[in-house]
Amino acid sequence: MGVVKSDDKCATVGIQGIAWAFGGMIFALVYCTAGISAGGHINPAVTFGLLLARKLSLTRAIFYMIMQCLGAICGAGVVKGFEKASTFGRLGGGANFVKHGYTKGDGLGAEIVGTFVLVYTVFSATDAKRNARDSHVPILAPLPIGFAVFLVHLATIPITGTGINPARSLGAAIIYDKDQSWDDHWIFWVGPFIGAALAALYHQIVIRAIPFKPRA
Repeated sequence: MGVVKSDDKCATVGIQGIAWAFGGMIFALVYCTAGISAGGHINPAVTFGLLLARKLSLTRAIFYMIMQCLGAICGAGVVKGFEKASTFGRLGGGANFVKHGYTKGDGLGAEIVGTFVLVYTVFSATDAKRNARDSHVPILAPLPIGFAVFLVHLATIPITGTGINPARSLGAAIIYDKDQSWDDHWIFWVGPFIGAALAALYHQIVIRAIPFKPRA
């Protein structure tokens, strides 16, 4: 997940192009890996939210997160290998940081809200109660997840470059390895984990409490 997302890149490709690229890729990855990691675990924040909701064990969650981070590091390394050194440096290696004109609080808030939207969409799209009522939901599950990623990118690229995935942020930070990539790095772990926890809490306490009435 090492696609660059700097102001220069936005000027060339456009925020919409970047958002579509991420949303489309997440759709494809979730569709392809859903049967392997029980829902397509490619994001530590999503895994953390599902762990809090008791949908997977602590051991499996830790294993997933380690593999996600290793995959992100490898992906960022591949991007650096294909990119010209001058271009890679000019684009900041795809590392996430709070953009000029915004405070760290703004960045943290954007990551919390963005991750909440993503993780809550995952919960809704894969909810067993809903699957029992609407048989088409499991087939379409990757679509709303990918679309949620697209919308979150549209909203938060100008603020943080859009993290919402701690592994992606970590991979880019390690490969770029400049002060800029580490100054705000904590935001891209704390924000997504808080957003995921809120989504899990909301889904388990509020949504799951709504009585399920099967269709006649």
